[in-house]
Amino acid sequence: MTPPRLHLFALAGSFALLSVGCASKRHVSATPPAQPSPTPSSTSESAKSSTNVPPSAKHSKTPPASAPVGYTEEGNASWYGNPFNGRRASNGEIYDMYKLTAAHRTLPFETMVRVTNLSNGKSTTVRITDRGPFVDNRIIDLSLAAAREIESVGPGVVPVRLEVLGNVDIAAITSGFFTVQVGAFRDHANAERLRDRLSVSYSPIFIQQYDSPEGTFYRLRVGKVSGEDAAKDLAEQLRTKEGFTTLVFRLDDVTPTGVN
Repeated sequence: MTPPRLHLFALAGSFALLSVGCASKRHVSATPPAQPSPTPSSTSESAKSSTNVPPSAKHSKTPPASAPVGYTEEGNASWYGNPFNGRRASNGEIYDMYKLTAAHRTLPFETMVRVTNLSNGKSTTVRITDRGPFVDNRIIDLSLAAAREIESVGPGVVPVRLEVLGNVDIAAITSGFFTVQVGAFRDHANAERLRDRLSVSYSPIFIQQYDSPEGTFYRLRVGKVSGEDAAKDLAEQLRTKEGFTTLVFRLDDVTPTGVN
């Protein structure tokens, strides 16, 4: 998902925005601060979870566990399978729901994360390859294989603890550029109108096209902010002064299509 940079000032605006949920997460580590809650509503962008699970799906082996590096989060995990299986993930590779991968809004791609189901103590280790979740009260979207390992396929959403593993610089987790999503629209013209109004007080603002299994959505994102803390401050301003429900996302080097 691509970059941006901002000017902060308020501007009232109310449009039909897509509901993408509030991240109910709590950082247990002292290093990375709590992430803001998610975005708006108008039409509904589908959650990355599917109950269409082939009975013959394979069980992947969990990679060897490494020591935690000190970054942890707690919140809810969902999982996604069909119809996302076989589609391109945010890092550019093809999503395979039988591999141990996951979607996270801000952790760098290739980050290895231990996910523990707090309901039963079962754990799995996943690699971050995608961006999400886009729905209420969720901090990570697991592949089908990972969801099976922690027995969350049936419940769909379970409380979890995330621990970043391996030889990772904690500062790198919250550094880099971030943006704030304030809405997602089925109608490109609605996204353009809101972009034009917000551009009086915020810059840059861009529209990102996303071709989901449910159809095309246009995500409106504000700012190119250095550091996750600063992005959270912007998200809070957009939430309190503008009335938006917001989601903070890392801006990745992978160039998405359809950016205006």
